[in-house]
Amino acid sequence: MRNLVVTEFLSLDGVMENPGWTMPYWNDDIAHFKGEETLASDTLLLGRVTYQGFAAAWPESKDEGAPYMNSVRKIVVSTTLDRAGWNNSTLIRDHIVEEIARLKQQDGKDILVYGSATLVQTLMAHDLVDRYRLLVYPVVLDKGIRLFQEGVTATLRLVEARSLSSGVAALIYEPQR
Repeated sequence: MRNLVVTEFLSLDGVMENPGWTMPYWNDDIAHFKGEETLASDTLLLGRVTYQGFAAAWPESKDEGAPYMNSVRKIVVSTTLDRAGWNNSTLIRDHIVEEIARLKQQDGKDILVYGSATLVQTLMAHDLVDRYRLLVYPVVLDKGIRLFQEGVTATLRLVEARSLSSGVAALIYEPQR
């Protein structure tokens, strides 16, 4: 069975939306943390908004992560897209929870979920998340979409915590089941 890993950039108050505010903190420590998760994965699971943003940015990117992003298998969850045209992309439109549960049963490495707030809420509601890899930044944003929205409850077990040189905390949690 594969692990489904939600990986997010978060402010101290839990905002995960439009993470452009993270750029001043980017350094080798963060690159290493992100590199670890890409090495452990062979599939991305993305919601429509995140997919469209990535599909617009990565194909022409010269960033060191571009080869991975452009070649990795991408599963896109959307009820509104007609097709997913970016290299190695497949669309899930119906029976989303069942399809993702089936995907987790296949052989392979971790399945990574970047961003994708609406999709992540669905995954959490159906107990499909196996691990959270969070980079928590020393900023408070007050407004924006939060990872754990009002009404969501969770009991998590801290697996690992690292204090990075930029002041960012790298935290890995697993659900207590």
